[in-house]
Amino acid sequence: MTLVLNDPLPIRPAAPADPRKQAHERAKLAKRLRRQVGQAIADYGMIEDGDKVMVCLSGGKDSYTMLDILLQLQKKAPVRFELVAVNLDQKQPGFPEHVLPEYLRSIGVPFTILEQDTYSVVKRVVPEGKTLCSLCSRMRRGALYTHAREQGFTKIALGHHRDDLVATFFMNLFFHAKLASMPPKLRSDDGEHVVIRPLATCREADLVAYADWKQFPIIPCTLCGSQENLQRKQVGRMLAAWDREFPGRVDTIARALADVRPSQLADTKLFDFLSLGRLGDAPLPDAHAWLAGDEASPLPEF
Repeated sequence: MTLVLNDPLPIRPAAPADPRKQAHERAKLAKRLRRQVGQAIADYGMIEDGDKVMVCLSGGKDSYTMLDILLQLQKKAPVRFELVAVNLDQKQPGFPEHVLPEYLRSIGVPFTILEQDTYSVVKRVVPEGKTLCSLCSRMRRGALYTHAREQGFTKIALGHHRDDLVATFFMNLFFHAKLASMPPKLRSDDGEHVVIRPLATCREADLVAYADWKQFPIIPCTLCGSQENLQRKQVGRMLAAWDREFPGRVDTIARALADVRPSQLADTKLFDFLSLGRLGDAPLPDAHAWLAGDEASPLPEF
């Protein structure tokens, strides 16, 4: 008997996907996303009767999916609201200007394309090799807020998902020493706008699968896509590794963002630690009084 080493195994063609099973999985995915978005809208009061919602459409998988799910919910929603897609054309070189208008016309959605050359400004102001996201996002936000005010939009919908919220939490924790994330609903710093994130509880993997199924005409962002060392990408790689090694960990962290216990942390602005266990009404000594004795003691000489 001759033993042949390193004999390659025969390559077998992949079995064709069962169309019925594929259709079933896609139906489950669509139902899950509708349920998650609908629950988030209800839990956080994102959309009310008579709202005029500006759906910020970037051309990426998240915003396409957000618009698609909101359109589905709009048909059977318990309240009446208006959806208008808005895209900011930042004049990036090679940006396919025809893609979004053609897609939005094909599905019958009213839309506006804003034109503002933020690309040239960011490239001119930010030194080569530095991250561009901070300045780019501020300029983009300013343009969108101005349009929302001028057109009377009552809500501004952004496509951030569950993984974005968790990543932002760790970015604030690691790089800014604070416990904060992207809230599902917020009022802008100027007090004029209410921003909502309908995908706040949706997994990115589900959005990828949904966009692939629907074959949305995805437009990549060439302005920031090559910046591999961004803090967000570093945190994203960490979360992806956790998801592979410890399935469910990111889900647990996301749920924790909605279950905060101020008394179990250390922020005196959120919990009255000073009153806890007080024996009397006399004023408590401040830190200076407690440290006065330490300040009077000279440090030992070496």
